[in-house]
Amino acid sequence: MAQIIGLPKLSPTMEEGVLVRWTKKEGDKVSPGDLVAEVETDKANMDFNIEDDGVLLKLLVKEGDTVKLGAPVAIIGKAGEDVSALVQQAASQGAGAPPAAKAEPAPAPAKAAPAKQQPPQQAKPAAGPETSASAPAAQRATPAQATPAPAAQKKAPTPTPTGGKLLASPLAKTLAIELGIDLRNVQGSGPGGRIVERDVRAAAEGGGNGHARAQVAEAPAAEAHEEAPAETAIAVRHARQMVPQGEGDYTDVPASNMRKRIAARLTEAKRDVPHFYLMRTFDAAPMLAFRGRLNDLLGDKGKVSVNDLIVKAVALALRRVPECNASWEGDAIRVYHRVHVGVAVAIEDGLVTPVVFDADQKGIGSIAAEVRDLADRAKNKRLKGHEITGSTFTVSNLGMYNIERFTAILNPPEAGILAIGGVVETPVVKDGQIVVGKRMTVTMSCDHRVIDGALGARWLAAFVDLIEHPESLAL
Repeated sequence: MAQIIGLPKLSPTMEEGVLVRWTKKEGDKVSPGDLVAEVETDKANMDFNIEDDGVLLKLLVKEGDTVKLGAPVAIIGKAGEDVSALVQQAASQGAGAPPAAKAEPAPAPAKAAPAKQQPPQQAKPAAGPETSASAPAAQRATPAQATPAPAAQKKAPTPTPTGGKLLASPLAKTLAIELGIDLRNVQGSGPGGRIVERDVRAAAEGGGNGHARAQVAEAPAAEAHEEAPAETAIAVRHARQMVPQGEGDYTDVPASNMRKRIAARLTEAKRDVPHFYLMRTFDAAPMLAFRGRLNDLLGDKGKVSVNDLIVKAVALALRRVPECNASWEGDAIRVYHRVHVGVAVAIEDGLVTPVVFDADQKGIGSIAAEVRDLADRAKNKRLKGHEITGSTFTVSNLGMYNIERFTAILNPPEAGILAIGGVVETPVVKDGQIVVGKRMTVTMSCDHRVIDGALGARWLAAFVDLIEHPESLAL
C-alpha cells in the first residue's frame, strides 16, 4: 500500500533542510538503506536513506526547496498504484507538517467550545513529532482559552508519580534544559506518566514557559531604558532624524539554515548555561620546537600543526582530570569514560565542529591526518551526521588569525571549551635576564554547574604541563 515519506531528522539539531538533489527518480525501485536524496541541514549536507521497500511513485518537492522536519517529500508504494489521493493529502499539509497519516486525532477536552467556534487555522493542528495527541488541552487551545485564570495560576503543579520522583526520559531532560522548560510543570504522556520528548516540545510550543522566559529576558533592557538620562534619548532621536535610512542603505542577506541554527543554539547556550572563564598564558617555545622536530621526521608524510598538538594535549588533560570530561544532565553530572574532542572549523556559512573520537588514544600524526580530512570535508559540506555529534569537549582556535586571546561560548551539553590564541613574542625574564619569549594564551569557558573554579584551574594546570613538556604527548 502506498504511503507518504516525510523528511527524517538527519542531525540532532535539525528543524528543516534544503533538498539539494534527488539521487533517485520517479519509477525507481528502492530498498531499505538506499540513498534517495542529499539534504543540506544546519550542520552539513547529509544523506537521506530510505527505510522502506517499494517504488518511488511521486517526488513531492523540487531540488532546492526548503522542507520542514517530517514534511512530505515522496510517495512510495507498488508500481502502478493510484496515489492521487495521497498527493492531494500531501499538498494540503504543505512543507510545514509531517504526514497526517501517522497522527492520531486529539480527544476533545471537557467543556471545550465546539470546533466550529474555533478559527479555521486552530481547528486542524498539524501532527508530528512536535505536536502530540496526548498533549495537555491548554496547549492546544486558542490564545483566549490558553490564558489561565488567576486561580489556575496559583495552582500547584500536577504531582509526579512514585512519591514525588520526576519520571522523564534522558532526552526529555536534556531538551528541557535547552528550551528552559520546568519539567515539574509538564504532564507526561509516556508509560506511567513518564515525560518524553514530545511532552517537552508540546510545552515549549504551548508558550507558557517560553513567554515567561521572554519577559525575564526583556526586563533588564526595559529597566536600562528607564534609567537612561532624558537628554541621551533626545540625542538618539535627533541622530536618527539627521541620518534617515532608506532601502538603498543596506542589504538583507537571507540567513542559511546553518546560520539560523547557530544563532538559536548559541543564544540558548549563552542564556541558559552559567559561563565563567579561566585564562592561562604559558611558554609556547617548547611546543614549537617539538613541532619542528616532528615535521622534520615526517617529511612528506604530512605536517603537524599547533592545533593538532593542542587537541592531543586537551585529550590527555581530560584523561588526567576526568571530572572535566562531563556534562550537566539536569539531575546528575554525566562523566564520560571516553574522550572525544570537537574541533571548531570555520566554513562559508558559519561553523561546524567535527569530532576526533578517542583522541587520547591516537598518535599525533593520526590526529593531524584526521583533522585535515575532517576540515576539508567540512568546507565542502561532506561530513556525515555521526562525525559532528558526540564530542565531550571542544577546541576553538583563532591563533592563525593573529587573535591573541578570546572567549568562546560553550557547545552544550559539554561543560568545557578551550579558546586558543596565537603565539606572541614578548619580553620575559629568564635566569635574571630579559629575553624574547614566545607566549600563548588560552581561555577555558566552563559550565559552572559542572566545573568549579578550582577544578577548572586544575585542568588548565594539567594542560599547560603537557604543552610545556611536549614529549609527554607522544607517550
